Formats: sequence, structure tokens, C-alpha cells
Amino acid sequence: MLEVTLPDGAKREYEDGASPFDVASSISKSLAKKALAAKVDGELWDLHRPLEGNAEVAIVTERDPEALELIRHDAAHVLAQAVQELYPGTQVTIGPVIDDGFYYDFAREEPFSTDDFEKIEARMAEIVDRDLPINREVWKKEDAIAHFQKIGEKYKAQIIDDIIPPGEPITLYAHADQWSDLCRGPHLSSTGKLPKAFKLMKLAGAYWRGDSNNEMLQRMYGTAWANEKDLKAYLTRLEEAEKRDHRKIGREQDLFHLQPEAQGSVFWHPKGFMIWRQLEAYIRRAQDEDGYVEVKTPQLLSSVFWEKSGHWSKFRENMFVVPDEVPSTEDEGPVLSGDAELMALKPMNCPAHVQIFKNSQRSYRDLPIRMSEFGCCHRNEAHGALHGLMRVRQMTQDDAHIFCREDQIADETLKFLKLFERVYADFGLTDIDYKLATRPELRGGTDEDWDRAESALSDALTAAGLDFEIAEGEGAFYGPKLEFHLTDAIGRTWQCGTFQLDYVLPERLDAEYTGSDGEKHRPVMLHRAVFGTFERFMGILIENYAGAFPMWLAPVQIVVANISDDSAEYAKEVQAEFAQAGLRADIDLRNEKINYKIREHSHQKIPYIAVVGNKEAENKSVALRQFGGKQQEILSVSDAINRLGNEALAPDLLRKSQ
Repeated sequence: MLEVTLPDGAKREYEDGASPFDVASSISKSLAKKALAAKVDGELWDLHRPLEGNAEVAIVTERDPEALELIRHDAAHVLAQAVQELYPGTQVTIGPVIDDGFYYDFAREEPFSTDDFEKIEARMAEIVDRDLPINREVWKKEDAIAHFQKIGEKYKAQIIDDIIPPGEPITLYAHADQWSDLCRGPHLSSTGKLPKAFKLMKLAGAYWRGDSNNEMLQRMYGTAWANEKDLKAYLTRLEEAEKRDHRKIGREQDLFHLQPEAQGSVFWHPKGFMIWRQLEAYIRRAQDEDGYVEVKTPQLLSSVFWEKSGHWSKFRENMFVVPDEVPSTEDEGPVLSGDAELMALKPMNCPAHVQIFKNSQRSYRDLPIRMSEFGCCHRNEAHGALHGLMRVRQMTQDDAHIFCREDQIADETLKFLKLFERVYADFGLTDIDYKLATRPELRGGTDEDWDRAESALSDALTAAGLDFEIAEGEGAFYGPKLEFHLTDAIGRTWQCGTFQLDYVLPERLDAEYTGSDGEKHRPVMLHRAVFGTFERFMGILIENYAGAFPMWLAPVQIVVANISDDSAEYAKEVQAEFAQAGLRADIDLRNEKINYKIREHSHQKIPYIAVVGNKEAENKSVALRQFGGKQQEILSVSDAINRLGNEALAPDLLRKSQ
């Protein structure tokens, strides 16, 4: 007999060889019908796989988070079977689960087309209808290699030969006797358990084993969900995300562009940089209020700093490095300095800020010192990883480092958390999940340092009344960090700001202050950013607002459009009055019909349009139209200015004015 412990702590006995399905059946017929798999001692387990001894067992149903992984894994296998049935001679390679779906890499001489998707999806649905039992089979390594070589699957045979240690058993999953694949599992009990809520999405090329020296394979991406409703919701989100794509809106609204001659660096146009300026002014005011001093540090620093800080060994491949050249003679030109010292464009600001801290004698009375910089940094991101504003090579951070005593950590952390919440609330981003990322395997400092650092951040989050998750092993190499995951208007999650506690860097770079005891002590260094990088934060805002910026951020807040040439001079007067009142006002005097002008400026999502004609010129008024509204309101120019003045203020300035 074996003993099973259920999630509620209850214990039950079963015959040796019982499976999780037997456990589910003993609880209720309903649970057995809904069961997809099980968790056995925390590990996902096939529903009909016999238990190997006493165990904790939890039944996995559609409602559990693990269900989607199972569904997507099965969908990948059903895809592979469908492709091989429809296109004989195609070899399958790997087919993992990914975020929101799965993919499978195929080896086939003739290229696939997205036109093939409908036929493949139909065959997948047919395989589901066959309700083929999915059986787990255990093979010897040599037998599995021989099997796949015999059926012409050289890639599968190579995987087994290269990856599986000698003597280790290999598992295959078979759809009855119709199809099988090398796989660790687990899987659903039959193809009929797979919901038909799947869809093939796109094709891409992929090198075998990710090596450009190997053959190019064809990667087929798909998505799969627990039900049709969830699939439709996902596809709707994708459509909405496409409409909101910051690159598309950036082109339409003339905000920025990127080009191959400056990969990963942004050309900001006047309108886009106006948004940047509003963000910079806003966060500078917030930091000034919180007692930060602003600094500016060099772009190019010696590798000596990066070696001492530890970044050179961890981050060297992502740094842009140049030799330090010094002039010799006019004939010889520049030569390397005697020590052939290397210089690097800074990928972060931390070591430079430590140099400013060290440049003066510091006392315990001086702390905390909150040092901020809108620092331009460079990171040599892989070409394939670059993505619009979201991942760039040249970035500007709203970076800051707080040098403090250990007894000040809690207060400084709480102070930052309040700043962070206030800032994100001003942008309408209030759906935030907090995570505490703890020590990674490769790290600096002692375990005692990490114990203190992790406890300090955990205590601060608790004191702030915030719920948070632990992200095991995801901290920086020098210290734990707080991660802020925000959810945007269409449910996507982004990580922007960060807060990291560091005992290591002050030690490595020899930062110190004089304590109340007259002795030298190391400060604690708190790394923090609110926006993260301006580029990424702006990309997120563009997509979150879908280009319809709140008035205080909008690069053009109001456009004055004349109805006819007769009212052109009056339109100029109105624009001048708006501009003098501090509004970012544009003017449209083109010889176009007014409805065309209104439609075009509405497409640009300008917050307000002030229409003026002869009647408005006589009455010194404007016909004011708000973006998204169908009605217009007749106001005097002064009333319009009073009406729009407060709305045009940044949230922090509006609070001060009230």
C-alpha cells in the first residue's frame, strides 16, 4: 500500500501502482473528468503514470496555472503529427512551450507558407477528434537512437546522442500507434483532452541548435488556450497591441525614427522630444522635492573602474570598448598608451557616482546623500534583441544612488516606494505587482551581507503595506532588488523601475565615511530608478495611451484651425494668446476644408482643436473641440485659456496650484 497526502492535508491509502487518476476518481467522478494531470511532490506528472511510493498529490485541472503549459505542450505535439501526416518526409526537431503559446522547428526542403495554416489547423482538429491515447514509453538510449535513425529522424537521434548520458532512460510519448516523439513530458491522457482553442500564428527561420553554422530550419509558431473564449480574448489583445505599437504611432505622429546607420539609437523629432522634456522636468521636480542632488559624469571611463566594480567580468561583452590612444608625434600619429589601457562607454552610472562620493570627506552627519543623474549609457545589445524604444543600445536613465548608513535603509526604501507610487499614479499606472529578487548563484559579498540586505527590503515592503512575491535567485550580482511589474491598459506587464540594495560596490570601490565613533565605515549604496530608461518608458506610455497623451504630456496641446482665409489673421492672434498663456499651440492655415482639418488633427490625437471663422473673429471667441468628443463649445479666448490652463499642467504642478 502507498499513502497519498492531498492538498488539504488529508491522507488516503491506495494499492501499489495506483495513479493520480485513481486518486482523482476516489475523490469524485467530477474531478476525474476534469483532471488533466497531477502534481506529485511538486512535480508535474502524467495522470495515468503509476505513483512510485508515498507522495503528496494535487490534481491539475483547467483552472490551475500549470494547465496552460500542458495544453500548449500537447498542442505542439499535435502540430508536429499534423505536419508530418500532411507533408511526408518532414523531420521534427524541438517544440517547446513559450509565453502565450508554443513553436516547433521543422526540417523540410520545400518552404512552408502561412497559406498552409488553415489545412494544418484542420488536421490538428481531426487528430483531437480521434481521441488518441497518449502513452508514456521508457526506452534505452541506444534503442531510441536506432529507432529515430530508422524512421529518418536524424535530428532526434542527434539530440539523444549528444544530450542524454549513457545508461539514462529516455521517455517517448506516443499518440496511440500513429505518432511518437522524444519528450520528458508530462502530457494530457489523450489528444481528445486538448481544447481546440489553438491557432497558428507565424513562420520564422531558425538554425539547428541555434548555431549559424548549422542547417536552417522552419519554425512554426502557434498559440493555445484552455477555451475558445480565452483564445478570442488573446487575439483581440494582439489586434489592440498592433494598433498601439509605439513604432507605428511614432511614425504617424512624427515622434521619432530609427535607422540602420545608428542601430539601437533613437532619432528624436521635435514632437517626441517635447514629450521627453516634459518627463524629464516632471521627474526632476519630484527628485528635487525628495532631496536629490543632480550630477553629470563622463561617458567614457577606464576599464580600471569596471574591473574594480566587478562589471568587467560580468558585463564585458555588453560594453562598447575602445583603446586609450595618446598623441605621439605628428608623423607617427596616435598610439596606444604605455599600459594599453582600455576605455569603455559606460553601461551604467554606479561606479562614476562612487567617484563623486569619494571625492570629499564624508561624515555620518552627511548621510543620506541622494545623487541623481539623467545618465546616457550604452549597452551592446544583440542586433536581434533590439526592438524599437523597448530595447536599445543608447539609453538615458533617471538613475540615482543613495549613499546611507545601515540604520537609514528602511526609511530610504519607504521614501522611494512612496515616490514610485506617486509618480506612476500620475501616469494612470496603478496596477503594479511587487517582487523581491533574491541572491543569485554567482554573486559578490558574504551570505551575512545578503541576509541583512534581503531582510531590510522585505521589512520595508511589509512596513509600506505592500504585498509582494519572492523571485528566487533573480537579484543582481551585488545585491537583492525590488522589481516593479506594471500592467498597462490592455493587460500587458512591463518592468520599468528598480531599487537595489548593495553592500558590495562600496567595498570594491573603497567608499567610506567617518562614523560617530570616529572610525571609517562603508556606506550602503541603494541603486534606484523610477522610469528606468526614458526610451522604454516612453514606448510604454505611447502604447498605454495609444498615442492619445494626457494634455500635460501632449507635444501639441491645441491646434488653431481657420475656416477660411478671411479668418487667418485672427487665427494667428488666437495662437499667440494661447502660446503666451503657456499652452503648446500649433496653427493650421492650409487652404483645406475645415472638416478635413478636424479629421486630420483628430487622427493625430491632438487634445483640443480651436476652430475660428469670421463669426468667432467678430466675437473674439473660438469653437473648442476636445479629442474624442463630438460636440464643440463656443468660448471666449480668455475663457478657453482658463478652461485649459489647469488641464495643461503636469499633475504635480496642478496639486501645488490647488
